[in-house]
Amino acid sequence: MVLWIPLVTIALIWWIFSQSQVTNLPIGVIDEDHGAVANTVVRYLDASPDIYVQKFYHNQSDAQEALLRRDIYAVVIIPNDFTTHILSKNPAPIILQVNAQYGTHSGIIQKSVQSVVGTVSAGVEIQQLIKQGASPLQAAIDYSPIKISRISLFNEATNYQQFLASTVIPALLHILAMVIGATTIGRELRDKTLGHWAQFIAGQRQNLPDSRPINSTTAITPKPTKTPFFMVMFGLLGKYAYPTLAFTIWAAISVGLASYPQQLALSSILLTYGAQVMLLWLSFWLGAIFTLATFSLRTGLSATGFISAPSYAFAGVTFPYIAMSQGAQYWSDLLPLTHYLKLQIAQLQMGAPALLSLPIFFGLIFAAIIAMLLTTLLTRRALSKPDRWGSR
Repeated sequence: MVLWIPLVTIALIWWIFSQSQVTNLPIGVIDEDHGAVANTVVRYLDASPDIYVQKFYHNQSDAQEALLRRDIYAVVIIPNDFTTHILSKNPAPIILQVNAQYGTHSGIIQKSVQSVVGTVSAGVEIQQLIKQGASPLQAAIDYSPIKISRISLFNEATNYQQFLASTVIPALLHILAMVIGATTIGRELRDKTLGHWAQFIAGQRQNLPDSRPINSTTAITPKPTKTPFFMVMFGLLGKYAYPTLAFTIWAAISVGLASYPQQLALSSILLTYGAQVMLLWLSFWLGAIFTLATFSLRTGLSATGFISAPSYAFAGVTFPYIAMSQGAQYWSDLLPLTHYLKLQIAQLQMGAPALLSLPIFFGLIFAAIIAMLLTTLLTRRALSKPDRWGSR
């Protein structure tokens, strides 16, 4: 979990989102009209960058089977007399049947089909106004006197590499870091070897029993120790030195991938990197706290999974924070990943000033220091109660 699993995780996530935009989603068409306007609709559907017409179907049963097999994600049905109704200025609806189980695909297809239908409808209306004697400019104004101007503040092209991959990677690293934090200290509790490194630091190694793991049949009982607070703290820093070093490298890769090839201020990149390092460092201590508080590796891992695994769902990335229930918002506010992702999105996607995210950065530093001190206190407590070691 320190070396190859994070590397494989980062590479796999970035490979999954290597195509940063969803394009060419297959749809089917049932054309019961075969008129001029219907043919125009089909051409426009096929020309749309987000979708393409994979196949024409003659009946809805064949199209439904194709939907169930996921050969296509939607069916556009152009009813009979479609062109006739349009030319006679009567309502002429187009039916879209979409597999809404796939939310991303469904939203893109609905947007694309609606855009095509609106474009064709506008063209037909403007042509009819021109035939009645209006100038092309006046016809366009008469058809749409009020226009909507949409301005995207960031991620204009719906780049899923920025939107999902760059936020999923730190979320997964957060989970791995908490598991490392729980198991590093939890294995010593389980194997009854917690006091060895602490007393070694204190120069009391001669008082220890055999340094090999003590199983349930061993009669030797570890002795309680009262190692100084700062001695334990520096010992813990030493125990987590290699994971900390490794995860600073993974954080650098994560931030580098998220910021490439955007033109971002160096302060934003450095601030995001520092915040991610603090998030992962905090994750080590949180995992250790859950294990030490319960004297059980199993309970510590369970608590770690309960908190870290669903934290991405509460971070406000895939589901809007403002749309959550009040209880879910309270829980989201307690999770460190939520605050880090707010900082990352602000700095790497929105291009916000670095000063805007400094409170989150300092908050992560403060939380990491408090968690480290609490881990030290719990470790000292565990060292004084060797009779509770060995719990699974």
